[in-house]
Amino acid sequence: MCGIALLVSGIRIGLSSLNLDSISSSSKAHLVFSVDDLKAALQRRGPDSLGTMKLLLPLHSNSSNSTNYRVSSFNEESHALDNGSDMPEAFAEFVFLGATLQLRGVSPVCQPLMDSSRNVLVYNGEIFGGIEVGIDKNDTESLMQSLGNCCSCRSQEHRTTCDFNEQAKGSIVDVLSVIKGPWAIIYWQESSKTLWFGRDAFGRRSLLVHWPTMEDPRFLLSSVSPTSSRLQDSSFEVENGSSGIKFWEELSCGIYSMSVDVKKSDGNFHSEIKKHEWTNAMLKELIEWERVSIEPKPAELNFSHSRTSSAELDINSSSSVLAQNVLTALRESMLRRISLYNIYQALKETVPVAVLFSGGLDSMIIAALLDQCLDPNYEIDLLNVSFDGESAPDRISAKTGLKELRRVAPLRRWRLVHIDADLSKLTWETKRVLSLINPANTYMDLNIGIALWLAARGEGWICKESNNETDEDKRVNYTSRARILLVGSGADEQCAGYGRHKTKYRHDSWLGLHKEMKLDMQRIWKRNLGRDDRCIADSGKEARFPFLDEDIIRTLLDIPLWEVADLDQPSGKGDKKILREVSIFL
Repeated sequence: MCGIALLVSGIRIGLSSLNLDSISSSSKAHLVFSVDDLKAALQRRGPDSLGTMKLLLPLHSNSSNSTNYRVSSFNEESHALDNGSDMPEAFAEFVFLGATLQLRGVSPVCQPLMDSSRNVLVYNGEIFGGIEVGIDKNDTESLMQSLGNCCSCRSQEHRTTCDFNEQAKGSIVDVLSVIKGPWAIIYWQESSKTLWFGRDAFGRRSLLVHWPTMEDPRFLLSSVSPTSSRLQDSSFEVENGSSGIKFWEELSCGIYSMSVDVKKSDGNFHSEIKKHEWTNAMLKELIEWERVSIEPKPAELNFSHSRTSSAELDINSSSSVLAQNVLTALRESMLRRISLYNIYQALKETVPVAVLFSGGLDSMIIAALLDQCLDPNYEIDLLNVSFDGESAPDRISAKTGLKELRRVAPLRRWRLVHIDADLSKLTWETKRVLSLINPANTYMDLNIGIALWLAARGEGWICKESNNETDEDKRVNYTSRARILLVGSGADEQCAGYGRHKTKYRHDSWLGLHKEMKLDMQRIWKRNLGRDDRCIADSGKEARFPFLDEDIIRTLLDIPLWEVADLDQPSGKGDKKILREVSIFL
């Protein structure tokens, strides 16, 4: 995982093709962020290395295709790759930043990367499929090679309009469309003088954007907002954002390009940002989120109700087959996210993976699957945050869940990490999280953000060599060193786990429930995942979401809605019915 950012100046950028809402509101806040501000914010996400690379495009009267430019690259040792000639009087400037949390490969990799064709890449993501990544390779290096083989065409119909050479392997859009896994990317393609950027179709990695305004004509991308005194000022009102600070937006999921050219009429650099369609048919289906079967026939519903009411699940029933299909997909999702050959070798001597653990259904499934997939020699940290000590409902359920995990997996060493906090005393922490959740600005965002931030830090206590979790004499301070955190996001959205789903079902039946769940999935990037990624990554940890694996989404969409949830049943029984059936087989 990485923190990535880009600052672009000296180009007049057009946004008309994006059909954006008015961005005049951004002018309410004149926040000035420097490269150093961005570096400080990004390095908390990527503590292993920090690099910057500056790309300069001198302004000439001839075509941009023949424009010479200079690249200056500085890593932590301030090593200059190319001293070049004196800086031109007029130029466009691109400053790439990358801070790395090394999680894959056998050798350290520092970003930004530049290849022999002078393409530049900063990448924050994991590749779990679609592009081959060797056992000893890093995701970013593998992606750089694939992108370097792409044609220079920017057309949506490049296969019929592009006359690329025979060695080229498709377009940039083709390559990004086949990646399975979370990602955010910023890429300069030298041959076409085009900047590419975007995030995966579900927004599992944060990427914020500042569109150019009159007050700040720069174009900025960043994984996270730098700390601002105005964002942390006591006058900032969380619920309605009345401070008017709207410098950043969550970048909508998708792939964007910005080709740079000199306009002869005024001799300045101009560019138009375009959004491209995904070219992977399967991915398009997942984005549309259309279920195979939504409304049951009376006989199907009666059978489903009778089975939900029964004490046990018939292992030979059709429902059992569906649950086992989901379990198989979940197990494969887990393996992709925690297989040790995919984990950076330097991490293998520590506890590599932890679970954000409430003791509820979702986190119990994740913990049980992790036990089945992770080498038995490793311990597993279960991170539980409480604002009400041992009496908090999530703490009680976590301790109950721990007992069950120890029963079914007695050979595994489980650590329940008790992370206690008093919200009234978290003054500095609250200010920090306010900056991280930006542009989100509700009390719910703040409360969820604080809990995630505290969990990711992993600082709490454990009961040493005792099964009695209330024995204070056995309490010892403990900090989890796991860099990979497994999170249950996506389970409620896909399996009707929210109270609003039952309300919608009561008012508008199955079709209304489907529409509500679809809405949740299509806005999860904006309401949840960007915020969650920023809060967790601030401690140098990476969130991974087993329930948001592409194959899991496909598997659940192939199941009739009435087999996913039975909201005529009481809460805790009919909601997330398919996952409750999955848990029987664990």
